[in-house]
Order: sequence, then C-alpha cells, then structure tokens
Amino acid sequence: MQTNNSGKHRGVAILTGDPKQAIMRLSIPVIIAMLLQSVYNLVDAIWVAGLGDDALAAVGFVTPLFLILVGLGTGLGAGVSSAISRRIGAGDRRGADYAAVQGIGIIILISAIITPILVLFAEPLAVAIGAGDAAELTATYAQIVFLGTPLLLFCSVAYAIFNAEGSTRKTMYAMGASAVLNCVLDPILIYPMGFGVAGAAMATVISILVVTVLICYWLFIDRSTYVTLRRSDLHPEKKTITDIVKVGIPASLQFVMMSAVAVLINALLLRTAGTSGVAVYTAGWRVVLFSIIPLIGISTALISISGAAYGARDNQRLRIIHRIALQYGLLISLFLTAATWILAPALAAIFTYSPESAHMAPGITAFLRTICWFFPFVPAGMFSSAVFQGTGKGLSALILEFCRNILFITVFIQVLGITFGFGETGIWWGVVAGNCCGGVLGFLWTRRYIRGLIRYG
Repeated sequence: MQTNNSGKHRGVAILTGDPKQAIMRLSIPVIIAMLLQSVYNLVDAIWVAGLGDDALAAVGFVTPLFLILVGLGTGLGAGVSSAISRRIGAGDRRGADYAAVQGIGIIILISAIITPILVLFAEPLAVAIGAGDAAELTATYAQIVFLGTPLLLFCSVAYAIFNAEGSTRKTMYAMGASAVLNCVLDPILIYPMGFGVAGAAMATVISILVVTVLICYWLFIDRSTYVTLRRSDLHPEKKTITDIVKVGIPASLQFVMMSAVAVLINALLLRTAGTSGVAVYTAGWRVVLFSIIPLIGISTALISISGAAYGARDNQRLRIIHRIALQYGLLISLFLTAATWILAPALAAIFTYSPESAHMAPGITAFLRTICWFFPFVPAGMFSSAVFQGTGKGLSALILEFCRNILFITVFIQVLGITFGFGETGIWWGVVAGNCCGGVLGFLWTRRYIRGLIRYG
C-alpha cells in the first residue's frame, strides 16, 4: 500500500487535504482516463462511419441502451464511492472495506439477472427503439456488446472504489489501457477481418475483459488499495446496502432518464430528418461528450471529496469545495464553447472522410455550432448532482435530473422541433435550452442546501 511520510494512504491524504489540491490531483487522472476512452469512442465512430449511414445509425440506436448499462454501473459506483468516502471522512476504515465488498456483491447479482435478457432480446429491442432499416445491424452490434455487461458493471464499481479512496491513478491506467486496446482492435476487426459493425462491438468486449483481469490483480493479489476486500464481508448487510442503493439507484435512474430522452431525440430526428439526422446527431454528440470530459472528471472527484467532507461534518469545507469546483468548471466550459464553435468544420471532417459519409459534414458543423452554447451551464448542474450524491442525497440528485431531462429538455425539443416546426435545428436548440435551465436550477438548489447544512449542522 502506498503511504506518505506520516503513514497515511497517499490517496486518502489528498482526499482530505487542501480542497484546491484535492480537486486538481484527483480529477486530472480521471480526466486523462476519460479523454483516452473518448478518443476510442471517436475513433470507433470514425471507423464505423466508413461503413455508411446505416452502420453509424446502428451504433447510434444502441448507444442509449448501452448508456443505460453504463449509467447503472456508474450510478451504483456513485453509491459505492459515496458510502466509502463518507466512512473515510468519519475515520471508519472497516466500514469502508465493508461498503466496497457489498458494492461488488450487488453488481454480481444484477449482472446475473440482466445479461441473459439483454442478449436474448437484442433484436426485439432494436425493432422497439425504431431502428427501421438498420434493425439487423443494430441487433448484431447490441448482442455482442451486451455479452460484456458483467465485465462493464464490475469495472464501474472498481473505478468507484479507486476514486473513493483517492487512488484515481488506477482508474486512469485501467481506462487508458482499455481505450488503447480498443483503438488497436477496432480497424483490425472491422475491415481486414471483415466483421464490420460487429467487429467494433467485439473490440469493446475484448478490451473490457483485459482490463477486468488487471483490476482483479490490483484488488485481490497486489492489494495496494486502502480498502481491503474480504470474502467474509460478502454476506448481505441491510444497512450498508441501503446506504449504497439510496445513492446508487437514483444515480442509475438519472442515466435511464438521459437514455430515454436520447431515444426520444432519435425518434424525433428520424421523423424530421431521417436516418441521416440520427447519424449527424450520433457523430456530433460524440464530440460533445469528448468536450465535457474535464467537467465530468471534476464531478467524479467531487463525489469523493464532498463525501469525505460530509463524513467529517466539515460543512464549511463542503462550501469551499463546491465554490472552487464551479470556478474551475466555468473557465473550462467557456473555453470549450469557443473552441467547439471555431473548430466545428474540422471536427465534422473527421466523421466525413469517406464518399458514403461526406454529405453529413454541413449538418455536423451546424449541430456543433448550436449545441456548444449549453457548455457554460454544465458545471452548475453536474457539480450539484455530485455534491448531492457525495453527501448521500441521491433522491435530490434524481429530482434535479428529472427536471433537466423531463421537464426541460423533453418539453423544449417537442415545442421547438415539432410544435413550432423548426425540425432538426429546433431539436438541437431544445437540448441547449433544457440543459441551460437545468444548470440554473442545480446551482440555486445546491447553494441553498449547503447553506442549510452550515446553519443547522
């Protein structure tokens, strides 16, 4: 185990130390890891785009479903991370150990239930989400990806354990290795080996399998983590499981809502602009997800840092942490808005290198120059959810996400895209307007929540 001169675990020392240092030192490895992972996502879309509209649309149709799985893993991971970090802040190391094992147990159970269902019903799901002419390709891609569900969920909880104890470098190494391996396997499996869109799915599953082996080495053989995993702790314990799921389930439902809205957006785009509209959105949204990675990295670190402060009952520190994170987030998001606007044509060219996809270039450029305007509002909403999750208030984070997705985005895309007849462009602006409103609400609510903690303890 890595320790500093005082004998304290290095990650925990950072987690409970200077807020500015904690945010920077814990978020940067996560940001690097997610950037590498998103490079793969972009590369994956680029290689698949060379197969034509239907192949790229197939990936686009599966993406909301895959995000539900990612959201389930990330959401339960948030619950595990929150439970562990709060116990670390309170000085309860044994409780942190127990929370980590219980989190892994929950994931094993869920994987055993949902994996067979997803694999067996991939084709009906493709039809149900409106894949149309791309239904066969969509089902092929989905079936292979869904086979990796247990590995995906296990890795998500393992990353949460690393992040909760301040060992974010392990997250960086694992996610980075997965991304690099994916980038290598993608072109080989898609083109020379002739698997097409199925090859992209195979590359994803293989890379997750390799990383799972690495994580198991760290957790069960090397044992360099702050928490200690014991098989004897695997028996269910109601209090710890409740503590995890009261954050994890609402956090997972946030992703379900986001995925549901993504399905609705795809349906409206299919109605107003056809398969090409879905393909444009799929390619452009990959750029958006890549752009906001620094904000997601800070948010991930914020769950652990705020959880440790809350566990230590240091609410003044919690207010300082939130303020510093917002300052960093606003500066980053303003830069991202300007960069995306300026570089939009070049970014669009990445996805339109083949004769089959060249016609999408103007649409992707227009999409990026529209969607980038909600970036400055992302930190307020995203960091608010992180603070709620870190302090164990998962329901508050879920309500905030419900307002953003259901009350704001869903209404705006319907009104602007369909009611007012602005079509594809109206749908884009609806996404922008909904995210802006969600960000403002999140900022105001979190400020009030932290003031209440300080006032009433």
